[in-house]
Amino acid sequence: MKKTFKLTHEKIKLARLVESIKFEIRKYIKRERRKELPKGVDFWDFDCKFGPVPEDSKVIHLAEITKCIDEAEANNLESFYIEILSKPGHRSKKPKEEQKSDDVESAVLE
Repeated sequence: MKKTFKLTHEKIKLARLVESIKFEIRKYIKRERRKELPKGVDFWDFDCKFGPVPEDSKVIHLAEITKCIDEAEANNLESFYIEILSKPGHRSKKPKEEQKSDDVESAVLE
């Protein structure tokens, strides 16, 4: 998905417009995740970019999309660009040293 969303409409209020944009993005992500995985792939990962225009877009994490949309709403932008591209993802195991330190820290905190 590569799309520029407008945050202005003559009849629709801004809050409803923002909610419909978020819904459309969530719907797209769910649709992409339902696609069949190729062999050797653990999950669908996403490359995301966000910005006021395509040339000024910055790479963001998938979990930051709603926060960026809320910031665009708060800054009274007229429109914003979002790019979400799916890619195959592979799970990686933590190195044994990190697992041990995580276990020690969790035992200390309990």
